[in-house]
Amino acid sequence: MSEIIGIDHIYVTVTDLAVSEKFYDTVMAALGFKKNVFSINDESHIQYYNRHFGYVLRPARLQRPHDAYAPGLHHLCFRVDGKREVQEAAGKLTEAGVATSEPKLYAEYAPDYFAFFFSDPDG
Repeated sequence: MSEIIGIDHIYVTVTDLAVSEKFYDTVMAALGFKKNVFSINDESHIQYYNRHFGYVLRPARLQRPHDAYAPGLHHLCFRVDGKREVQEAAGKLTEAGVATSEPKLYAEYAPDYFAFFFSDPDG
């Protein structure tokens, strides 16, 4: 059996594609992602990608607020090499106008879990 070595792409449905595109254009550019736009069944999709994986926005067909405890995606965590890179990513997003939490150690998750948080337009 083949070994799974990572995630190739993830699709995220968004309530307002134009609003999310503007937000993710800022976030993903600051994090070094490239952008591609394509259609599936005449619906626009927006893909941000690097050499490791793609993050794709697609329009939601049902309009309801995000509930972190409903079935579906709860959150996505990007991984970098270390504390300095976490601080650098947070700085780039803050400079780009994205509201982030302060980068810090979250020992309640793991002894070396150094992170910051931010939310997209859908929460």
